[in-house]
Amino acid sequence: MRCAVSIILSCAIPCLLAFPTLQPRQHSDNHTHHTAATWNQGAINDFIIHDSCNATEVTQLRKGLHDAITLAIHAKQHILRFGNSSEHYRKYFGHAPSGEAIGYYERVINGDKEWGGHWRGSNATNETVICELSYSTRRPLEQLCALGYTVAGSESNTYFGSDLLHRLYHMPAFGENHVEHFAEDYAGALELAKTNSTNTTHDSDILQYFALDTYAYDIAVPGVGCPGEVTEAVSMTETAPAMSSKTATATNAGTAPDAAAAAPKECHTHSDGTVHCT
Repeated sequence: MRCAVSIILSCAIPCLLAFPTLQPRQHSDNHTHHTAATWNQGAINDFIIHDSCNATEVTQLRKGLHDAITLAIHAKQHILRFGNSSEHYRKYFGHAPSGEAIGYYERVINGDKEWGGHWRGSNATNETVICELSYSTRRPLEQLCALGYTVAGSESNTYFGSDLLHRLYHMPAFGENHVEHFAEDYAGALELAKTNSTNTTHDSDILQYFALDTYAYDIAVPGVGCPGEVTEAVSMTETAPAMSSKTATATNAGTAPDAAAAAPKECHTHSDGTVHCT
């Protein structure tokens, strides 16, 4: 083997020496050098949490934002796998093309992380106020389907991740003033899908419901999930709900098996100033 290597080297050297020596290219004094522009300069890759939040609140918010992205990632992956043909997709989006729904999930996953939530006026549209009640009532994604929760029967903001996902969509940076409320409740959301409304793929609640339901069925309790049953009367609107309040109200959740169903109402404001309470 050593001899073979020696032969190869001895053959290669004359060949290399046979090539003329290349001289460096001469540049004229007036030659302009172009450098590649950093196309994404100034991108915000991480959510910015205001310094008014204390250390424990920051910890919970970061976990909640991580959960929101986790929900969005799986929702997008489910659609990419099955397109608009899966039972879950048809349940919430009808026969709508899947591109728009994929895009709004991707916007949360990889879009510029301008922090959003509820509207704070023209001078703070990328900021949100998280009330103290959220830190004591919102659940982590690991508890999905636990403690009596069902997608149909419980509040969509039971989990910090889904609550923050909803808030993000009501900010111009994420929802682009296109994601809004077109159904007032869960039954109304399903009705939109049944009628193949063109609003399903940019309805903020439907985007939440789909993300929660697919994560529950595919990940939390595989093959089972916790869909629940629709018992509410259908209530649908093409505009924001009439019910509004400028302040959140607190009530005692009691000792019911599903504490989420009795959770206090909370209100947030959309990018156009409309107040929505859940």
